[in-house]
Amino acid sequence: MRWNWQKPDWPKFTWDRSRLEQAEQRFLIGAGTLMGAVKHLDGEERSQITIEAISTEAVTTAEIEGEILDRASVQSSIRRQFGLATDNRRVGPAEQGMAEMMVDLYRSFSVPLSGEILFAWHRMLVRGTRDLKDVGRYRTSGEPMQVVSGAIHEPKVHFEAPPSSQVESEMERFIAWFNRTGPGNAEPLPALTRAGIVHLYFECIHPLEDGNGRIGRALAEKSLAQSLGQPTLTALAATILAKRKSYYEVLEAANKQNEISVWLAWFAGVAIEAQLRTTALVEFLIDKARLLDRLRGQLNQRQEKALLRMLREGPEGFAGGLNAGKYATITGASPATATRDLVELVAKGALTRTGERKHTRYQLSIPLRPVTSVVVNERGEVVSKGAEGSYQG
Repeated sequence: MRWNWQKPDWPKFTWDRSRLEQAEQRFLIGAGTLMGAVKHLDGEERSQITIEAISTEAVTTAEIEGEILDRASVQSSIRRQFGLATDNRRVGPAEQGMAEMMVDLYRSFSVPLSGEILFAWHRMLVRGTRDLKDVGRYRTSGEPMQVVSGAIHEPKVHFEAPPSSQVESEMERFIAWFNRTGPGNAEPLPALTRAGIVHLYFECIHPLEDGNGRIGRALAEKSLAQSLGQPTLTALAATILAKRKSYYEVLEAANKQNEISVWLAWFAGVAIEAQLRTTALVEFLIDKARLLDRLRGQLNQRQEKALLRMLREGPEGFAGGLNAGKYATITGASPATATRDLVELVAKGALTRTGERKHTRYQLSIPLRPVTSVVVNERGEVVSKGAEGSYQG
């Protein structure tokens, strides 16, 4: 019996609950901090942050699977679904489908899970795909559903899911478990524990012909939102993308047994780090809105274009800083014009300057907020690891 679903204790997962206690508490405290920050925003700022967060998750959850979506198109589609003004650009089917799924997840997080929800998400997700047989339904192929890598003549099998003939019954059991373990139901589980099991459990069944990873991560987000009582906007996929190699390694290890403490500890660290990323994004976007509001009408087109390009990099800032050469590349300005524009941006308080001559660099005047890696160690301590070493959070 090579896989966890073949073992007699499937799907009765076990784990060390004490190892997750500190992480669960830390996550709830962080959720309060994040919700408090968002509540201080006005309606327009809140809409902007919601769209930014949803689009980031949409783009990064696709990128984990190797699919590159156009971010501007995703944002345009999200804005349209929220009834907000858009640039009316043409949006491709992949971007539109992903945006629709993420907005539905945001709006209907509290609705009990059902097969109909999963099928609707699947239809959205694979919109425009022509090579799938099973769209909006569970897989039916008689061929084994395997996750493989390596050469075609000598593939490495990382996981093999239950045969298609078992999927419907497995999913009925999964959906029933999901709905009874939410808050206020028969067997409620803590937020991180439940979301971690949700993702692993779904991936082990692998019920769809394609899109299992993206929908599995959406289900983890739905679970977290239900536990908190409102949409999380947590940068879960963005954080997993940054740890993609270890994500696949720990998932592969977890699909061989039903004692899942290691997986849940890994997932808890990622979820807390994702929450920190979201909080940093909210604070950054607040500063961004204030900066642009203060500078409104004071910048020429070149300066505005360069500033918006830097702001697009988010809370961690423009890699390596901006110099006159990069400014010229972004704006098409001559060297003399680039230097003059940059001096003006510093004078107006949009940028700060460090270094001299060829070592001169410019950064945004608003605080940058790099997020350190978070892990839950074997003693259950939530530990942040940054460039300066590690410390207990």
